[in-house]
Amino acid sequence: MRLLEFDAMPRPLFFLLSAILLIGVPPCAPAETIHLKNGRTIWAESVHGKGNQIEYSIGDNTFAIPKSLVERIDAGGTPPETSSGSRSTSDLPLASANSEIRVASEIYSKVIHDNGVDTDALAVLESERDTETAAAGYFIAGRFELEHNNFTSARSYYEKALRLRPDDVTLLSHYSATLIRMGHASDALPYAEHATRIEAKSADAWAVLGAAQYASDHVQAARTSWKQSLTLRADPNVERALAKADRDIAAESDYSEKESSHFTLRFEGNQTSDSFRRSLLATLESQYDDLVRTLGVAPRDGITVILYTNQTFFDVTQAPSWTGAVNDGKLRIPVNGLDSVTGDLARVLKHELAHSFVNYISHGRCPQWLHEGIAQLVEPKSLSGRGQRLSQLFQTQQEIPFNMLEGGFMNFPAPQAVLAYDESLAAAEYIADTYGMSDLRRILQRIGEGSSTEAALRATIHSGYGSLETDLAKFLASKYGN
Repeated sequence: MRLLEFDAMPRPLFFLLSAILLIGVPPCAPAETIHLKNGRTIWAESVHGKGNQIEYSIGDNTFAIPKSLVERIDAGGTPPETSSGSRSTSDLPLASANSEIRVASEIYSKVIHDNGVDTDALAVLESERDTETAAAGYFIAGRFELEHNNFTSARSYYEKALRLRPDDVTLLSHYSATLIRMGHASDALPYAEHATRIEAKSADAWAVLGAAQYASDHVQAARTSWKQSLTLRADPNVERALAKADRDIAAESDYSEKESSHFTLRFEGNQTSDSFRRSLLATLESQYDDLVRTLGVAPRDGITVILYTNQTFFDVTQAPSWTGAVNDGKLRIPVNGLDSVTGDLARVLKHELAHSFVNYISHGRCPQWLHEGIAQLVEPKSLSGRGQRLSQLFQTQQEIPFNMLEGGFMNFPAPQAVLAYDESLAAAEYIADTYGMSDLRRILQRIGEGSSTEAALRATIHSGYGSLETDLAKFLASKYGN
């Protein structure tokens, strides 16, 4: 997504569509809640003061924020409910908590213990030639890995389960949902379709099929599947997805299409010239090749690009008024009044396209600051005159801590959003300049394999969030001064 700056120069803001698996979470532990002066809250497992900072822990990770940002800390309570998937502001509805394979508790304890999967126990279950029990064991392992965001391992276990029970609707739905999460929606389609043929009264199966269809750009088919799911069970996630599909269909009812090697371009026939559309596709293809060279990967599926008049863009995306472009799995670009690919438009296109690459590498798990930092970096964009001001904020510890920038920036007021994007660009620029683009790519890969962002940073550049902020302050001071 792109944010329109106060001087009318467009700058990036990203709105990422990622699928969420609603599969139960472990019991909640007592928590402490940090209330910030800007109205936001942070749940933490433990909190303590250290000098002029507040340190808090979540799982194995420890973070710190300046005391000056904190209004108060409340003890007790429980963390907010979460799902095992990545956060987003527009979620595809996938397999729900009602979609389970019932297994005896002793099987679960054999397969999952010491905070991991016992592969030897799985081998024993399969050797006993009880396919139902063995499949349940692999399902347990797959769900455990999925809850820990280890998508590749989850996929492998689900595939082993499906070899034993190829017509199990729950397995088919969970496997399909995992493929969608990994960016392989077209691969998920036949499995999701098979699930609905086996059990036409499964609301989950129809919801997952709709998600696979929507992510594969079969919007009308997704709408039909989600309507069928809702006839079987009310679900607000499915209702929201259906409403989004309805907006897409209404806006694009009279759109035409033009294709290139990697893109499908949709447009209102009388809004853009044929020469403009050809130039736009040529620009995208050139940028695609450049990003392949820069990031070392190529998304498997084709990418849809939709051109809108300004008002239609906001009607469809429901984005804030300051938004200049959106990537929610499709590149949605307002082009009202343009008749050529200007320099600004080219940067918008490359920024939004970069989000598709980052999402592909990270399996939809990349934190927002890193998403935005890389997308701005490859536009290319620089901090320019804002670098000195950002350096001053870091020297006085008035920056937004990076752990607070992992989620979306959608609810930030404009000044805070501008700061968030500047920090994101500075961090990506620092890592690229100091360690190289190859390490940025490795950070994304580790996140995609299931590592937390901080764990991925430590494994790659040997720096957690605290060290990153300290090193970035030095980098900004040396480059832009105090």
